[in-house]
This record gives sequence, C-alpha cells and structure tokens, in this order.
Amino acid sequence: MSDTTYTPPNVWTWEPGNGGKFASINRPVAGATHDKELPRGEHPLQLYSMGTPNGIKITVMLEELLAAGKTAAEYDAWMIQIVDGDQFSSGFVDVNPNSKIPALLDYSVTPPQRVFESGSILMYLAEKFDAFIPTDAAGRTECFNWLFWQMGSAPMLGGGFGHFYAYAPEKFEYPINRFTMEIKRQLDVLDQHLAHNTFMCGDEYTIADIAIWPWYGALILGRLYDAAEFIEAEGYTHVMRWAKAIDARPAVKRGRIINRNFGEPNEQLLERHNASDIDTALNAGK
Repeated sequence: MSDTTYTPPNVWTWEPGNGGKFASINRPVAGATHDKELPRGEHPLQLYSMGTPNGIKITVMLEELLAAGKTAAEYDAWMIQIVDGDQFSSGFVDVNPNSKIPALLDYSVTPPQRVFESGSILMYLAEKFDAFIPTDAAGRTECFNWLFWQMGSAPMLGGGFGHFYAYAPEKFEYPINRFTMEIKRQLDVLDQHLAHNTFMCGDEYTIADIAIWPWYGALILGRLYDAAEFIEAEGYTHVMRWAKAIDARPAVKRGRIINRNFGEPNEQLLERHNASDIDTALNAGK
C-alpha cells in the first residue's frame, strides 16, 4: 500500500479548486450563483440536461415513448453545461434546488410541474404515459426494486470508482481497489440476475433497464472511464448480452446522443427540439 496517510484536521476548511476535473464547480454550499432564466421551447415537456449517464436515462425514455406512439411526449432538450456552471443559474435552481442534471418541467399541467432526480423523472414519465412500467403490483415492485438499486449503487460507480480511477488529480491504490471491488460485485449481481432474465424485470423492458443501462451498459461496452479492460468486462457475459440488446434499440441510439458535446460528430447533438434534429446529427460525417 503506497498511499500517503492523511490526518484530517479538527475542523475541515474548503479550499476552492482543490483538485480533480470538476474542481471548479464543486462547492460546499447550495443555491444560485447567477441570475439566468431557462429557455423554453414549443413542447409541453422541457428537459434541461447533459449527455452524462444520468441525462441519457431521460432522453432514452422520451425517445422510447415517442417510438411507442406516445406523441404527447414530444419535448425540447436544452444543454446544461455543467463544467461552465449552468446548473447554478437561478432558473435551473428553481427547477432543481440540488443543482444536478437532469431536470424536467412539464407545462401540460397547471401550474407547471417540476421533476428532478433521474429516477423520479423516469417514474413520472412512466406513470404519466402508462408505459415501460409493469401494471401488476408484483411487477411494479420488482421494477422499483431495480430502479432504486441503480439509484443507490451508481454513486459507487460514478463518484467512487469513476472519480478515483479517471478524474482524481492523484492515483491512490486504496480507493481504486476499494471501489473496483464494489463495482465488480455490482456487475456480478447484475450478471447473476440477467442469467435468468431477458431484461431486469423478466421479459419486459422497463424503466429499470433504462436507468441501469447508461451506467452499467456503458461500462461493459467500453464507453465509461475507458475501464472495460481494467474491470475485465468480457467476463460478465449476461450483462454484455443485455447491454448489446439495449444498445441496438433505435430509440436508445437516438437518445444517447442528445445534449452530448463529446465523441464523434454523429454522436453529438447539443439541443433537441424535433425528431429531425436527431436524424441530422446521426448522419453527420456520412
């Protein structure tokens, strides 16, 4: 163990810019840093997000709803540049006081309904449109079991493994080992479950899959933290089968490029206001 021992002070003091890729936007207090209204498009659903795994959950859900014929799910998706601190604008904080993407405003109801936290948004949309959620009590409970499994587990993958493996300004053995062990355990949980289930809730594709795939599917497919080889992703054969099946869905291909400003040209679409925006982006560079 090569880590240097750190002795915490009696009283912790924040030092701005204390390291890491996102140090410039991290702070120990909440609230707006500047006044700025959020833009609004023509559709009832207004999404304010970025193409991170949590953001992808919602754009995939909305595209799946549209693919299923739910035309009232048309939406505008606005880019929130988290590195620039857009999430600390007064308009965004009004929608999500926690200043995290994604956030949704539903203008089809009066007064407009704000919805924040990705799991809450998925549940809200599933219930609003009666889609991608089981109708029986047992099925709904199992769906919520796995939805909340993702909400509780993914911080270990993102803020834990992802931070120390990919973003921390210094590489320390202990946290990388600690979080790698936990992520491999989580993948084994999924792999054992998916050995006997096509999707997370048996044969039915649900919001549980839509929540879990952008994190664990992306990890297995080599799109997250460039870590697939490190965690020996090929060893989780049932997760890999599930991840590839979802990746092939047309709505998933469309949803994963929205509010994205990195990757290949045909993987980037800063804003989405109608279906043709996605078609144009997917054909970029061809």
